[in-house]
Amino acid sequence: MTLSPALRRHGARWLLGVLLILGAAIACLAGNENIARLDAMLGDWRMRAEKPQLDSRIVIVDIDEQSLARVGRFPWGRDIQARLVRQLTGHYGVAALGFDISFPEPDTSSGYAVLQGLAHGELAGVPGLPAQLEKLRPAMDYDGLFAEAMRGQPVVLGYSVSEQQRKGVLPKPAFTVADLNGRTVTAYVARGYEANIAPLQAAARGAGIFTALTDADGVVRSSTLLARIGDGYYPSLSLATAAVYLQARAIAPHFTATADSLSARELANGGLEHIVLFAPRGATAIPVGEALTTTVQYRGRGGPGGGAFRYVSASDVLAGSVPPALLKGAIVLVGTTAPGLNDVRATPVNAEYPGVEVHANLIKSILDGRFKARPDYASALELLQVLAVGLLLAGALAVLPPAGVMLATLAALAATIGLNLYLYAMCDLVLGSAVMLLLIVALFIVNLAWGYFFEVRKGRALVARFGEYVAPELVAEMADNPQRYTMEGENRELTVLFADVRGFTAISEQLAPAALRAYINAYLTAMSHDIRDSHGGTLDKYIGDAVMAFWGAPVAFGDHASRAVASALLMQQSAARLNQQFCARGWPPLRIGIGINTGAMHVGDMGSRIRRAYTVMGDNVNLAARLEGASKLYGVGIVVGAATRAAAPAFLYRELDLVRVLGKQEAVAIFEPRAVAGDADAQELAQLARWSEALALLRTRKWEAAAAAVAHLQADFPEDGLYRLYAERLAQYRLAPPPADWDGVTVLHSK
Repeated sequence: MTLSPALRRHGARWLLGVLLILGAAIACLAGNENIARLDAMLGDWRMRAEKPQLDSRIVIVDIDEQSLARVGRFPWGRDIQARLVRQLTGHYGVAALGFDISFPEPDTSSGYAVLQGLAHGELAGVPGLPAQLEKLRPAMDYDGLFAEAMRGQPVVLGYSVSEQQRKGVLPKPAFTVADLNGRTVTAYVARGYEANIAPLQAAARGAGIFTALTDADGVVRSSTLLARIGDGYYPSLSLATAAVYLQARAIAPHFTATADSLSARELANGGLEHIVLFAPRGATAIPVGEALTTTVQYRGRGGPGGGAFRYVSASDVLAGSVPPALLKGAIVLVGTTAPGLNDVRATPVNAEYPGVEVHANLIKSILDGRFKARPDYASALELLQVLAVGLLLAGALAVLPPAGVMLATLAALAATIGLNLYLYAMCDLVLGSAVMLLLIVALFIVNLAWGYFFEVRKGRALVARFGEYVAPELVAEMADNPQRYTMEGENRELTVLFADVRGFTAISEQLAPAALRAYINAYLTAMSHDIRDSHGGTLDKYIGDAVMAFWGAPVAFGDHASRAVASALLMQQSAARLNQQFCARGWPPLRIGIGINTGAMHVGDMGSRIRRAYTVMGDNVNLAARLEGASKLYGVGIVVGAATRAAAPAFLYRELDLVRVLGKQEAVAIFEPRAVAGDADAQELAQLARWSEALALLRTRKWEAAAAAVAHLQADFPEDGLYRLYAERLAQYRLAPPPADWDGVTVLHSK
């Protein structure tokens, strides 16, 4: 039993691809710290790519630099906080007010305690002082003022948790261990806390934890929804504020009905499926991850210009200058972005992200009922993707050419990233893509390296085989893609050029062999540079002093005719420059004639088993050679056919004649390109207009008028050989007019 050709050729690469896929599958199932870190990095980029939309329901009252400049340094006295609460709840009518600030110590900044000490000490005998102090006490009890402002209002205070001290008074827990009825729920456990003083906590509607949960790299990507302190489970600031906004009666756990249906995540949480806010408008279910956490979906870059949430200065709120419509019925979070107050967090979207906005993002997710989460079946989906895409890509890359390998790899990368972004944006699923992306890159590198070390050798052998007789441009193309290239002939529209030195026989008779060699080498070098290097032409061959070149193959150019005409004009300029150099050395003058034609011709590798060449053949090639010969007859440097003129309209042309070449019955118009159309001056345009009139007179048999027009042109341009030729013709026509059926066509008898 013999192996199929495809298996023999690509089997080793396929096997290597399968091994890479197996490694990626193991990584999906077993997990890896480095891959997890890369997935986190990709998730950060994905989140940064999201375009934020302003949520008018949530407003951040910012204790910014302006507020510090107007109100004073922070922390502010509780009398100012009381004014802020009264403004927000009374004047602006906010629906919920959360403080990303804690108040763990009494406020003694009013000086009332100092006055009391004086009244009982040095000023104990002052009549009426105790009574006066009693009257002042309500106004100077800043904590009392703050508590009174919060009482009965939808205010939520913040506090932090720690591993050591216990300070302040905790709020009532959302639920306790006893409420779980014997179930075990995994949660972050805090042994200590720094909560608010009792009068303030008693006056507030609730309180929430604002302590950040950071990953190993110090970035905040998730947050606890509830943390356990003692036997109670206490909500985060975002959850507590959302509960007040929704007027929730309770924050309670919701467990799955039967143990048989538990997922791995739910089993880790004792069957806990959701945290539910029970409110008059209906229950709001919040899915929870491991240890009662949730992924924070960041929107925007954070801060006043982040685009996700509106920021207003606390000083403007105190002054009452904020438009009421911005705050009416909104959730307001009080926090700070002022430098030096250190309330910033490292997040996926910004290394210095306002801590208060972390809570805003969580509240928005709660209100929208949309949470980004990694499902329990994420690993299975990732494994399926690795197997399906990996096997398809491994099979394809082994058989595709380099360009196809690149396109297939880019397509696989785009599909992987696109699917990941779609699931994230539309389905709120957080899936890892690092393993898949690494597999795609690994397959690409392996196939690229294989192609370089094994396939390139075949390409070099092909180049070595044909490089001696194939044009350099074709060699480069073959080396880039040897397995696809074929030298078989094809019919294609091209432009071909022939150039020849005028009077070369006489030149060769005047020069010694060494001088002649230098003469012709300098000429051929300049012409070759103008053809190949300046305008991308393919040098076909040198035929003695003649040069043959074409454009449009092997590299296809849509503007091959324009390139050929531009090269011809440049060649005439180079010939003029060389002529000056040659004459200075005492050598014969250099003049060249060029013929160009455009049309369908056969191009390919032609010849015998002994010698082959990449060249062009056909009637249109022969016509170009005839036009080169006609350039001497018409006394011009360049002659092009009508097809070339039509295909290269950017140049200014002078019509020379209607001709019929040897062996052809159809007459063709021939032209002389003079310059780029935009470069012609007024004198040139006037000359061409006069010549067109003279030619029209000749073709309508008005010999006398035509002769007079040509004579005037010849007088103005005595060196122009075309006018000299037509003056001679008109002299003959006047003596012996052509027959009545004369069609104005000149027959070119010479080849």
